[in-house]
Amino acid sequence: MTDAAAQGAHRARYRRILSFAAREFFKIWWFELVLPRLGLSSVAERTRAPRMQRFAKRFHGLAVELGGLMIKVGQFMSSRLDVLPPEITKELEGLQDEVPAVPFSGIRAAAEAELGRPLEQAFAWFDENPVAAASLGQAHRARLSAQDAADTGLGDVVVKVQRPGIDEIVAVDLAALRRVARWLTRVRLVADRVDAPGLVEEFAQTSLEEIDYLHEAASAERFRENFAGDARVSAPEIVWERSTRRVLTLSDVTAIKINDTDALRAAGIDPTEVAEVFAEVMFDQVFTHSFVHADPHPGNIFVTPEPASTTGRNFRLTFIDFGMMAEVPANLRDGLRTLLIAVAGRDSRGLVTAAQEIGVLLPSADTAELERALRALFARFGGMGFAELSTVDPREFKDFADEFGDMVRSLPLQLPENMLLLIRAVSLTSGMCSSLDPTFNVWDAAEPYAGRLLRDESGNLMQDMAQQAMETAAVTYRLPKRIDAIITRVDDGNVTFDTSALERRLDRLEGIARRIGSGVLFAAMLVGGALLVATLPPLGITLICVSALPLLHSVFGGRRQR
Repeated sequence: MTDAAAQGAHRARYRRILSFAAREFFKIWWFELVLPRLGLSSVAERTRAPRMQRFAKRFHGLAVELGGLMIKVGQFMSSRLDVLPPEITKELEGLQDEVPAVPFSGIRAAAEAELGRPLEQAFAWFDENPVAAASLGQAHRARLSAQDAADTGLGDVVVKVQRPGIDEIVAVDLAALRRVARWLTRVRLVADRVDAPGLVEEFAQTSLEEIDYLHEAASAERFRENFAGDARVSAPEIVWERSTRRVLTLSDVTAIKINDTDALRAAGIDPTEVAEVFAEVMFDQVFTHSFVHADPHPGNIFVTPEPASTTGRNFRLTFIDFGMMAEVPANLRDGLRTLLIAVAGRDSRGLVTAAQEIGVLLPSADTAELERALRALFARFGGMGFAELSTVDPREFKDFADEFGDMVRSLPLQLPENMLLLIRAVSLTSGMCSSLDPTFNVWDAAEPYAGRLLRDESGNLMQDMAQQAMETAAVTYRLPKRIDAIITRVDDGNVTFDTSALERRLDRLEGIARRIGSGVLFAAMLVGGALLVATLPPLGITLICVSALPLLHSVFGGRRQR
């Protein structure tokens, strides 16, 4: 494709994304804002489910046709079971699996350009059929040459190669998403709660890191180091000699997909136990290592069978694809620890405190009503898993929404930075565990971990108290000598006090008070003169004119002091 043709294709892609977003925004505006104001709320409510389903189908088709970051946006939407209706999330499930593969000729050309040699020289064998095709690249099985195998201790590998021209496609998609984010800032309902441009920039940073395979390789190494010696987790090794920014070679660790429950049972592995271990490992990534795999969908996690260990497990979890990782800053991690402990303890006040600490709930929020709503929520639905919640009478949810819906909608909520990827990781984890074990209860998984965090917090609190006690004792020990030294200096006449700054401040305050008095006098004379003009014109006019004197003092009286 010539440069002119490529630029034309990119412009068409940009316009296609924006026109799709504009049409959908108009429909939402019409049905959710205009019709209710015309007294037609019932029409909007009655048509909402089919409208959402049609939107999801249209976006599904757009994402498959365009590929690139549109696939990533669809994946994120499919994981937001917490805020998006099932009509959308269900339609977008498995979107990644529908990405068409790039012809091998394009992959060969891209790989050879990066490696600087023909594939036959770089590898002993290279499979032309992809093992996986993703939105930004695709993976092929290969075998290292005898020399490379001897140097690395590896034989079979997987080679990830970026899709040709993906850099330009990502740039076009990000430009379109930034434009859509600017549109959202004009929607007050969205702008008051979400920093849409900030979210797009966070998404952009993640996307640009994801197409830098050297960054992914470094993340994989860091992940391996975090779980070194942990029998529950493993990750592939990197073949640095055959890796560049656009080509990544790593050991072949493919095994049973984590969501293939039939294969797990055939291997003698209990899916329920897999769900428990998976939840534990994800908790560890957030609270222990502060480095989280943000894309834990079924294609990125394998269950590798192995002989039963001393812990009784006969498998380990193998993570791949470290292009999308979430850093958890110390302040966010501390807030999440508080949140987890509060949820496990059904502590409504603690939950509000955690939301404020994280930054989701702004300090200006009326927390009294929110705490009451959370107490009611914990009392009725606390401890229920997804399976139990599905059996609850929908009228109970409606009653709860009617009672507290207006309060929740009025809360000054926002989505802080560093939360987008973390929310994605949590959503995918919860969905994965529920698919492995329909009775999976996130409360049961969180409570033991929260108890451990609480014990750690208690230990840290005791250490802080002990340190503060020692510091207080040291100050108390030195205090008599310091008091005696001060008294001696007073007796000797060596203590002096510089009050010049205080005197200047007092003079300034006195001047301000005089000017305020002049201002009050001006207002009184002006109003009085205006009232007397009708009955005693000479006196009224005189008062109005004389009122200029205190006005001048009030306005200019402070300049000489400054």
